[in-house]
Amino acid sequence: MKTIFWLGTGIAIGVVCVRKYSQVRGTLGPEGLNRAVGRLSDSFLDFADAIREGSAEREAELRAALGVDAAEARASLSSHAAGRR
Repeated sequence: MKTIFWLGTGIAIGVVCVRKYSQVRGTLGPEGLNRAVGRLSDSFLDFADAIREGSAEREAELRAALGVDAAEARASLSSHAAGRR
């Protein structure tokens, strides 16, 4: 009975070790590195998009609160820039 228990335990440990080894080998190889870099760049792009969206939303809120129209703002900026030339 002890022999069967230890045989089953050894087989289970062997299966777990082989699966873990396969996972580690997949993450440390070139494909795993490419996936990791791809995920990292995607997260940077998502973060930048979230910043842009938040900035545009806040700008719209400020324009609404100040009563500034986008066309007026562009006209005043262009006249101000023309005055500096």
